[in-house]
Amino acid sequence: MTNRADVEKLDASDPLAPFRERFALGSDENLIYLDGNSLGRPPKSTLARLRAAAEEEWAGQLIRGWSHWIELARKAGDVLAGGVVGARPGEVVVSDSTSVNLYKLAAAALDARPGRRVIVTDDDNFPTDQYILAGLAEARGLELRRIPTDIDTGVTLAGVREALSDDVALVSLSHVAYRSGAIADMHGITAAAHEAGALMLWDLCHSAGSVPVPLTAANVDLAVGCTYKHLNAGPGAPAFLYVRSDLQPQLRQPIWGWFGQRDQFGMAGDYDPVDTIERFLVGTPPVPGLYGVLEGASLSAEAGIDAIYAKAQGLTDLMVSLHDEWLAPLGFTLASPRDAAQRGAHVTLHHPQAWQICQAWQAEGVIPDFRTPERLRIGPAPLYTRYADVFEAFERLRDLVQEGRHNAFPAERSRVT
Repeated sequence: MTNRADVEKLDASDPLAPFRERFALGSDENLIYLDGNSLGRPPKSTLARLRAAAEEEWAGQLIRGWSHWIELARKAGDVLAGGVVGARPGEVVVSDSTSVNLYKLAAAALDARPGRRVIVTDDDNFPTDQYILAGLAEARGLELRRIPTDIDTGVTLAGVREALSDDVALVSLSHVAYRSGAIADMHGITAAAHEAGALMLWDLCHSAGSVPVPLTAANVDLAVGCTYKHLNAGPGAPAFLYVRSDLQPQLRQPIWGWFGQRDQFGMAGDYDPVDTIERFLVGTPPVPGLYGVLEGASLSAEAGIDAIYAKAQGLTDLMVSLHDEWLAPLGFTLASPRDAAQRGAHVTLHHPQAWQICQAWQAEGVIPDFRTPERLRIGPAPLYTRYADVFEAFERLRDLVQEGRHNAFPAERSRVT
């Protein structure tokens, strides 16, 4: 598919095309944004909701606004559960950051498996996940067992099975690999963890809002995820956590805050957490961020995750085809699964000069991402990225590398990036 007219036909028949107009796209018509898997564009409804929250609710209602603000974490969680991550109402709540939520759920899971001494993750899991788990292991005198993983093809069921034993308390992995986009076998890996008597904790940061996430169908125990990537909730928007309903009364998270207390406004001195998902809350929630999550998640739920994933496969298949024809002869190699069924909503390309190429591509009006080692990570967003955008972006990339324009950029990364 290297004909511009054919690509434009794909856009003309795209059922998600009307959603593009529901985002604030900025005034630079030359800009092509291919980093939606790091930070999504703002929905117009979110901007309107935030203005109303400030000008009408905060300014007009003052403290009285808490009569409905206090329910936002659960309300947004239910939208995520039913429309985004394949869970049941009351199993998801919006709270804190992904890292804090991972710590809370991992600590609770370890407490629920006393006597077991091993945490399993993989050596290409997102760094903060590895840091959190390593910190817990060091503090408790446990072993952190890292599965060796191919950074381009991702963690496998066979690799997980090999790492399991009857002393494993917790398995914690990413559903979609942050570097390559490889999708892990949620059903198979969760079942394998359960067979070993361990609890399973999934990181959904690169899958929530981009691919189907079968939490209930796979009988997943625990999960965390962010909202500012594919869910377009805004920079630094609060994350979410999932706890299967039957586990909620059994698990006690380590940060005892008043938003998890049974009689919150009774101001009792002893901690008595509720039995519902709210027991995993801690302190006062960020209201503007919650509105961002509610609007962004509602937009994704309206579009439908199956439709979003189908377009993600189409967009990334187009990238793979253009790579094969245009970029492979220029020294690029595909660093993501070739099979669309094994790949999330982004494609990663390797090139020895990836950093220079990344800077040159940005100078050409295309915003991708860079990941070590020597990789361009390219994340279209099905709700607002067109097939023609991908075609044009890759055409610019081919031309700048053919002409050697990337050689004018520094070969070393600066610390701030």
